[in-house]
Amino acid sequence: MIGRLSGTLLEKQPPHLLIDVAGVGYEVDVPMSTLYRLPALNNPLTLHIHMVVREDAQLLYGFYEKRERELFRELIRLNGVGPKLALTLMSGLDVDDLVRCVQAQDTSALVKIPGVGKKTAERLLVELKDRFKAWEALPQMAPLVLPSQPEPLPASAESDAVAALVALGFKPQEASKAVGRINGEGLSSEELIRQALKGMV
Repeated sequence: MIGRLSGTLLEKQPPHLLIDVAGVGYEVDVPMSTLYRLPALNNPLTLHIHMVVREDAQLLYGFYEKRERELFRELIRLNGVGPKLALTLMSGLDVDDLVRCVQAQDTSALVKIPGVGKKTAERLLVELKDRFKAWEALPQMAPLVLPSQPEPLPASAESDAVAALVALGFKPQEASKAVGRINGEGLSSEELIRQALKGMV
């Protein structure tokens, strides 16, 4: 089983990455919380990996911190939560916000995430309540430091952001509308995704 990958970030098509490790390209899916913290292309990157082996595929899910991977593993243990829904949950809410929702048994943020209705949200919160007691003592993730000078906006940044939101389960029209509401001048696709998710969740 693969538990960690260290290599060079070759491609970034949210939420999918391609990482070159000693000449082998590994396709890895990541939550938005990890995507926001990635280096520029062709730079070194290390991710903590959760590997899922199926009859028809071997899938890799990557996380910037072990804490994120542990949350992912807790989520996929729940009845009715697969890797895709777990990534969507972690993209709509960061680790600490999700823990706070569970502690307060607050469904309001969860029900705005694609694939999570009121009954599913209530069930998730109940099942996670005991599991998350130990998380109160875990260290917080370091805050994201954004560059003071944003990179020039690539022509495809908006379309990449829309595609990423659709991959997370949002409807195309909903994703386009959310990205269109943002003044995207000078913003990368990652920052567009971040702002769109804040407005949607």
